[in-house]
Amino acid sequence: MNNRIAAIDIGTNSFHLVIIELQPDGKFKLLDKQREVMRLGISSGENLNKISANETKKAIEILNAYKKLAEHYGAVIRAVATSAVREAYNKDKFILTVKEKTGIDIEVVDGRTEAKMIFYGMSQALDIKNKKVLCIDIGGGSSEFIYADNNIPIVTESVKIGAVRLSKKFFPDFILTDEAIKACHSYVVAQLSYVRSQVENKDIEQVVGASGTIVAAGILVQEKFKKPKAKSLNELFFNDEELNEVYDEILSKKFPSERKKILGMEEKRADIIPAGLIILKTIFDLFSIKNITISEYALREGIVIDTIKNFKSNISVV
Repeated sequence: MNNRIAAIDIGTNSFHLVIIELQPDGKFKLLDKQREVMRLGISSGENLNKISANETKKAIEILNAYKKLAEHYGAVIRAVATSAVREAYNKDKFILTVKEKTGIDIEVVDGRTEAKMIFYGMSQALDIKNKKVLCIDIGGGSSEFIYADNNIPIVTESVKIGAVRLSKKFFPDFILTDEAIKACHSYVVAQLSYVRSQVENKDIEQVVGASGTIVAAGILVQEKFKKPKAKSLNELFFNDEELNEVYDEILSKKFPSERKKILGMEEKRADIIPAGLIILKTIFDLFSIKNITISEYALREGIVIDTIKNFKSNISVV
């Protein structure tokens, strides 16, 4: 197997690329990483069930750029698509068009496989191997939950609640109202009932979070409470009280233009951050979470590890 791997995560809100070099000890060295905000399925109403021609065109531009970078490093490409692509009725056409225009084969994974790969990434970033952990990843189209004990995933679930999906459903113009906030919260509670039943009696020693909304919340907490800044957000943690203050501030801003002015706010996330924070706060409340630790690694690194597992099963990297 080529010891350089380019993993592409084709998400609902963004496309991620990570290029690594596998080391002799089974660990990997980061060579490059890229992220492009790219929303799929946003033109199809509140459901993520169609990828438009314009979205396909933009996706091809990004993937061709990623391919050139992978070729520069001599890395083999593995591209994995999640919620928006797996739910699109025209996904086969999208996959075929991408293959024709870029030469990249897109692998569409189901929610539980996505959750498992996310856990692989988290396990590489944080020392959670000997712990009972609840892992959470809030994406654009779905949220993944993993409960693991001694590095073995016991519960792997994917729920169709994400920052883009719920923004389209409850805040289509990205303007907040009290009624829409309440409706969104009630919807999230209902959607989380099954996952809650799966983990509520489990012993949880640590809660780990990754990806868009959770990382964004961590940055907002960091700015609001003037926490020391490091090169990496890995292992940054925040508690329920800090989250509640950020939540109250964000949801008090009715318009995206107001939210953009908040310290630490990523401009391209100001429109969908309320829905994401409603999901996160509801998870904190329902699961009685007091603290969460950020994993800088998520699906894209999990793709790398899964690829290594498939091709070099004799190397232990997790």
